[in-house]
Parts: sequence; structure tokens; C-alpha cells
Amino acid sequence: MVESGRPKAGFRLVIIDGRAYVEKFMDAYQSRDKFTLWGILQLLRLYPGKIPDLDLMFNCEDRPNIFIGDYIGPGPNSTAPPPLFRYCGDDDTLDIVFPDWSFWGWPEINIKPWVPLMEDLKQGNKRTKWSNREAYAYWKGNIKVSMVRYKLLECNLSREHDWKARVFMQDWDKEQEQRFKNSNLADQCIHRYKIYVEGVGWSVSLKYILACDSVTLMVKPYYYDFFTRSLVPMHHYWPIKDDGDMCNSIKFAVDWGNTHQQKARAIGKAASKFIEEQLRMEKVYDYMFHSLNEYSKLLAFKPTIPPNATELCLEELACPAQNLATKFMIDTLVKRPSFSSPCSLLPPFSPTDLDNIRIRKETPIKQVETWEKNMSYK
Repeated sequence: MVESGRPKAGFRLVIIDGRAYVEKFMDAYQSRDKFTLWGILQLLRLYPGKIPDLDLMFNCEDRPNIFIGDYIGPGPNSTAPPPLFRYCGDDDTLDIVFPDWSFWGWPEINIKPWVPLMEDLKQGNKRTKWSNREAYAYWKGNIKVSMVRYKLLECNLSREHDWKARVFMQDWDKEQEQRFKNSNLADQCIHRYKIYVEGVGWSVSLKYILACDSVTLMVKPYYYDFFTRSLVPMHHYWPIKDDGDMCNSIKFAVDWGNTHQQKARAIGKAASKFIEEQLRMEKVYDYMFHSLNEYSKLLAFKPTIPPNATELCLEELACPAQNLATKFMIDTLVKRPSFSSPCSLLPPFSPTDLDNIRIRKETPIKQVETWEKNMSYK
């Protein structure tokens, strides 16, 4: 089963006796694979001797591609799906979701590692009180990567309409020339509402948007990453339609928030609190630990070092890197083992638990849809 994932994998990772070995199959976009592997090395340093032997395939692209429909259920003609790790999943796929590379930094666009960036965002939140923030919905990014982002442009201010949205196209080439002076994420925490919309797949931007104390207007997502299924509509974010009514949906949300400022502020605060408490780097590492530990229990063979694999060393990753990449790796280097063990893994949800979670999410979304249809809110 592991071997069958090779055609769709970017690299193979084998851990034996606490040492990591990697076999690369294809180059990843920018430095995604390098920083993902760097994060795994830090996990080995944080919990030395606690990561079991394992053998896995990893894909660094945006969209999951182990489709459920390609595999037949139990029986003599069944086909086993390859266990493939990646950054996101959806309801139609079986990819194993793992934290993305940006937690250790994204040097190509000058996004800091998660720990110092979180501090920047907390300071940015303090600069402008919610009541003094711009009373419209803000989004800035690359519209060329998805149709829904392209349609979002139609929600911008025009002579005919004010949809209460301000949408800006990000020119990364120009930003690079200007040394990213207009792309500081902490400087964007000056709006009451911030829009999240997916790109090619899910987007790493969600955690930055949720951390801003603003009301996150989440255009109906198709994909999820390792933490987003914990988010509850109308508690952590406001749901936005992804169809032809998207602009109306955004305007309605902004009008509601400006009319119910205390409730709107509470949504923004709940989101930033969730990010601060539940997405601490310690918990990210614990999620990584449990994902790899539970995966290793399923292996029915003893992992061995592939003939074409090379041992993964800190110096091998950090030394060839340049400028920001080197700085980010030094900044995220785990300097000592953890004094405590990883958090305890809770038992799996029961079917009843899962039904309750589904209802808890669907109910507020239906309520918002009813408000929008009647053009009234409470």
C-alpha cells in the first residue's frame, strides 16, 4: 500500500531509530518540501526516542488526489488506497492531513515562522480598536489561482454597487521588488471583517486571518486542513456563499456586524482566541507526533532504508539555504528536548458525536441563509 503511493508522492520519508531518511521523487513548489522536512526534524529533536519507526509517502501540492471513488470496498476485488500525507483534504478523498510548511516560515514571500508571526499579529491587534477599524470586508491576494477568487473581484466597490468589500490583487513580483513592505500581515489587522477564500486548494492564509480579531467571512470552503474542522460557524467565523450571491452574502454579513457590533466583536475574539490557544506551536508538534505514531501502528512490515534515500540532517537542509530561509530555520530550531510528554490522544468520536458536530455546524449556516433570503436579521 505504501509503495502504491509513489506515483503521487513528492518524497518518501523513513524514520528508523529516531533518524530520518528521505527519497525525493519530484521538486516541490518553492521550498515547501524543505520546510516540511525541517519541521519533522524539529519534531524528532523535541521528542527524541519517542517517534516510532515508520515509512510514508508525502505530497506537497495543493489538492488531495486519493479519491474515494477510485477504490472498491471490502471484498476479493478490493483495491487498497495508498496512505498519502499532504496539507489538506476534502470529503471525496482519503489523503492524510498534516500541518503545512508555513509554520516554519515561507521565505519566498517573507512570511515569518508561526511563533514570531503570532506575536506580530497580537501586537497588530492592539494598534486599532475594533470600533475604530475600517467597517468593510477586506481581502488581498492572488486572484489567478481559482475561479471563486476571480468572482470575488465583482464584489469590489463600483459605481453601481457598494458590496461593503474591498478586494485587492496581490502582485508578488512588485512586492518582491519593494521588499514586501506592503505585505506585512500584522499591518492588515485594521479591518472589522476579513474575507477567507480558497485558492488552488485550501490556503495557509486562514490562520493569519482568524488571528486578527476581525470577523472572518469564510467563503464556503471545499477543503480542510488539520485544524479547520474544529471551527464553528457563527462562533469562529461568518459563513459566506460561494455562488452568484457571494457579493450579497458579504454585504449582508458586514451590515449585520455593523448593526450588532458586540456580537460581531465576539466572533472575531473567539477566532483569535482559538488560534492563540489551540494552534500554539506545541500543539502543532503534538498533532504531528500523534499522526505519525498512529500511522506507524498500522504498518505490517519493518521499515528499512530505501536504496536511493539519504539521511536527513539539519546542516544538509540549513546550510545550502540562503537569506530568509536560513534565518527562518535558525529561528525555528528546537534547542532542547521537551520536558513533558506529548498531550494524550482522546478516543475516537462516536457516530453520535459526529452527528452532533455536523448539526452544530449546519444549524447556524441554515440560519444565516434564512436571514439572507428574508433580508432581515436578529
